[in-house]
Amino acid sequence: MKLFGSGWAWLAADKPGKLEIMPLGNADTPLKHAKEPVLTIDVWEHAYYIDFRNERPKYVEAFWKAANGEFAGKCYAAAAK
Repeated sequence: MKLFGSGWAWLAADKPGKLEIMPLGNADTPLKHAKEPVLTIDVWEHAYYIDFRNERPKYVEAFWKAANGEFAGKCYAAAAK
């Protein structure tokens, strides 16, 4: 929610497995910061405007209903190796 403008919010891990939330603008990715992506949410306005208009908080809340925790867990396990 704190990311101003366009970008992505990432849950990423370093090699020892430490998790970090990374709000990155535009097309930046955790890979450019030596981190592995675990889970991401697109917070560019085009991702939510049709369904949520200017209600980014409602979009983020709805994201958690669709997020695939099992897949994120597999991504984390791979990143922490």
